[in-house]
Amino acid sequence: MLSHLIKLNRSYRRFDATHRIKREELIELLELARLSPSAMNRQPIRYRLVSEPEECDFVFSNSRWGSYLKDWSGPTPQQRPTAFFLLCLPLDAGTSQFIDMGIAAQTILLAATQMGLGGCMLASVQKEEVHRHFRLPADLQLVLAIAIGKPAEKVVLETMKNPEAIEYWRDENDVHHVPKRPLEDLILP
Repeated sequence: MLSHLIKLNRSYRRFDATHRIKREELIELLELARLSPSAMNRQPIRYRLVSEPEECDFVFSNSRWGSYLKDWSGPTPQQRPTAFFLLCLPLDAGTSQFIDMGIAAQTILLAATQMGLGGCMLASVQKEEVHRHFRLPADLQLVLAIAIGKPAEKVVLETMKNPEAIEYWRDENDVHHVPKRPLEDLILP
């Protein structure tokens, strides 16, 4: 059921690094993103699939993880994702194309959740360095990376008590807590 997938689909930051993601699984996720809606049906996003260990290490070393977790330096080598999607747009893409980016990313993450996997969207990537390393086409800009792996952490949603307290956090048992605004705060009068 979709509501169940949405509740399970979290920004996971710790994975089981022994669980390798097959290229065929990435293709299956990409196929669903390909079939998703696109503004004016332009379908501008191009994807670089990353699943080789050395390539994953490079993307990982050029990204930042969990900025709200001040005392955490990121996943250990045993907790790193084992695949990434690099999502690129044409340099002249209009702002509506960023809507496509969100639709594609959410589609990939929901489908990954259905497969027993999880992911995390990463905008904090050294984009020029990654672009250069993978020799991505010069007419494309790297906009987003999506880490994919087998989740190795518990994530709990909770209702915000303070509208300013948006930061996620970890408790003494290393459970990851994500505050969400109450539904009534989202509906305009």
